[in-house]
Amino acid sequence: MSIVFVRPLLTLLACSLSFVAGAQGSSTVSDEATIKESRRLQTQALARNDLDTVVKYWDPAITIRRALGHPVDGAAAARKLLEPAAAPNPATTIVYQREATSVTVSPNWPLAYEEGRWSGHVGSADAKPILAGKYAAQWVKRNGAWLIRSEIFVAIECADAGCKAAALP
Repeated sequence: MSIVFVRPLLTLLACSLSFVAGAQGSSTVSDEATIKESRRLQTQALARNDLDTVVKYWDPAITIRRALGHPVDGAAAARKLLEPAAAPNPATTIVYQREATSVTVSPNWPLAYEEGRWSGHVGSADAKPILAGKYAAQWVKRNGAWLIRSEIFVAIECADAGCKAAALP
């Protein structure tokens, strides 16, 4: 008698798991697209020096390892590094660009991993890069919004004045 009840129960369980996996899969794809779009918008804001928009994608306790190894703790400290001088000089201002190459969202936790390429350009995003490399980021979803919790940038290439910058030993 119990076998009669087990088969329908197993069928129902299998259908439920398929539905949950399908729902998570579509949510994961949607979250990946959201993160890529967030990165694109943050990069555009960097080029415009719109720091209010840049910061809105960061967890307030973000940790960053800059391209040449310098650590930065917290959104306030990171923002301060991006603030222009009192009299900004386009000949020395570096505009950073970032491009996500892949995003992987966990189907289990509110976490995502992003990889991409970054570059630093003097004066404008259209100028030849003087520094470039790769980056990785951890994103966390809080209250329905994806925020960058941690970033690591690694300098790989340089040109001109960028080659004279010192890396932490």
